[in-house]
Amino acid sequence: MKIAFIGGGNMAAALIGGLIKRGVAPAGIYAIDINDEARERTGKQFGIATGAAIDEKLAGYDAIVIAVKPQVLKGVAEALAPHLSKQTIISIAAGIRATDLSRWLGGYAQIVRTMPNTPALIGMGVTGLAALPGVSDAAKALASQVLEAVGTAVWFHDESRLDAVTAISGSGPAYVFYFIEAMQEAARQLGMDEEQGRALAVATFTGAAQLAAQSGEPASVLRERVTSKGGTTAAALSSFDAQGVKDAIVRGALAAEARAKEMGDELGAA
Repeated sequence: MKIAFIGGGNMAAALIGGLIKRGVAPAGIYAIDINDEARERTGKQFGIATGAAIDEKLAGYDAIVIAVKPQVLKGVAEALAPHLSKQTIISIAAGIRATDLSRWLGGYAQIVRTMPNTPALIGMGVTGLAALPGVSDAAKALASQVLEAVGTAVWFHDESRLDAVTAISGSGPAYVFYFIEAMQEAARQLGMDEEQGRALAVATFTGAAQLAAQSGEPASVLRERVTSKGGTTAAALSSFDAQGVKDAIVRGALAAEARAKEMGDELGAA
């Protein structure tokens, strides 16, 4: 497997590191970055070849991962188009629809759009993927292999569902951090110092998430097991319900999806 990366940011570095850990030879990975410092750092860190510009070298790769900021993707696509023949294009650029990327690539359609999230940086990400019609099963398998190097891959038949993926898992880590912040503030008001509050809040989230992942039971069942009638947990949950916390979280995720759709329209208008 030979994979090229265009863009050498944190997510690209996470994918490169994950692929090497899974046995992909560094000699089969190539990274392009216009920033001299970033390019040198990536090359030294992973022992891979790097380049400063898109050129004919890309013709020899099985997959090309586009990991640039969405605002510059159109220009990148136009420079890339002349060098495409059969490569699988894997886009991790936020908000850019595969149909718009295909248009910028002159109609090239071997494209898989993905939406990873930041826990990929520690190998615990989850990524939503969708392919344009006609993308082969082999190309989809290759895309899965690349993204599974940093966590779990979940496929969707309809690319528009990636706006919902953005709202749930793409933005989701921020929701978790927001709740951790709230728990730490509660700990502070209860007399704990910053270190104590952080340790308790973070370990509680980590442990509860692992319990949910390993048990396979609905979150509602796990919640009920912790909640004794008339007890401390019931008091907290009753307060949350009275203030509409769950509904507010749902509304927030729906707002995120709506904004994702708007961004797709805005970014793809070029």
